[in-house]
Amino acid sequence: MADTTNKAASDGQGYWKANLRLIYTLLIIWALASFGFGILLRPALSGIEVGGTDLGFWFAQQGSILVFLVLIFFYAWRMNKLDRDYGVDE
Repeated sequence: MADTTNKAASDGQGYWKANLRLIYTLLIIWALASFGFGILLRPALSGIEVGGTDLGFWFAQQGSILVFLVLIFFYAWRMNKLDRDYGVDE
């Protein structure tokens, strides 16, 4: 009985670590896309044209929103896979 409890606890810790790792990775991508490309790196990206405007402006106006949408769908897909791997799916 104690072995089963330890295995469940270690699986829970592994699941939580994998979940946090995914969240931190996606938050870094989110910060890079919105704050990095849209604000900090905007002058460096001003020479690259996308859709008639420079890439820095595009990221500030549209690109970061598209990145956010991709991150949402990726998170949902990856969490479903993670849930199945750890046996906590619905």
